[in-house]
Amino acid sequence: MHRAVLANEVMHWLAPRRGGVYLDGTVGGGGHAGVIAEAIGPEGRLLALDQDAEALVRARAVLGQWEKRCTLVQSSFADMAAAAAASGVEKVDGVLLDIGISSNQLDDPGRGFSFMRDGPLDMRMDRGKALTAADLLNTLPEGGLADLLRRYGEEPRARAIARRVVQERSQAPFVRTAQLADLVMRVYGGRRGRIHPATQTFQALRIAVNGELEALEKGLEAGLGLLAPGGRMVVISFHSLEDRIVKHFFAEHQGRWESLPEGGQKWVGLTPPVEVLTRRPVMASEEECQMNPRARSAKLRAAERKD
Repeated sequence: MHRAVLANEVMHWLAPRRGGVYLDGTVGGGGHAGVIAEAIGPEGRLLALDQDAEALVRARAVLGQWEKRCTLVQSSFADMAAAAAASGVEKVDGVLLDIGISSNQLDDPGRGFSFMRDGPLDMRMDRGKALTAADLLNTLPEGGLADLLRRYGEEPRARAIARRVVQERSQAPFVRTAQLADLVMRVYGGRRGRIHPATQTFQALRIAVNGELEALEKGLEAGLGLLAPGGRMVVISFHSLEDRIVKHFFAEHQGRWESLPEGGQKWVGLTPPVEVLTRRPVMASEEECQMNPRARSAKLRAAERKD
């Protein structure tokens, strides 16, 4: 069963109000969207986006009882400004982004996201896109592949894995997740510890296939632009690369006023300004982590638009 990560914390920091307008940029299984839709009442409106058409089918079923207040659109959150405009939404009172991969995507071998189940090396969140993980593995030069694994997966053995991929693809192309997981296991000399050796390699390929970090940067800018003064943005990330982007984005927009020698003040920082509401990332309780292990790596940050 799908469990929305940090659901109570999302409600606390997003603070949806009756009659408000909200945007869920990653509706996934509809867990967060459902509690927001209930909170805003029949006078409110929720615009729910997801680039995965299959996720929208699941979300539509979950949100059925609130369908009159919900608008579901297939779109990346990077393009939320265009999606909002097309839906007649000019400003919103809150934006939620739950970044990363959903449990439904991980559990489907046909999507190719997981090394735990054999499937095609796909990893596209939007199946309408052309580029797959297999394309990257079979075409990138060794140096480019090593750089990708190092940059997006922070993989310490990136060079060795890339070298082995190039050697083995000359005999047969990579088409299955089990092929890649087995190769990484051999580079590491077997499995050691709680984390599977292929974790970072699969993360790197998924991020590259879907342009996730670039989409996050665009989505943060677009979301802040859509927020009405006093509106809040809540972002849940699942690894350090994402969390670092969110932290720096909020910090740059928090800025400060500096006094001028001739009198008066000037704003130092990016606009529109925000107040960062979470000094440190909010983490899941141990109880939630036991019920939903995926929550263990989740980090929530929140900010409020000030002008």
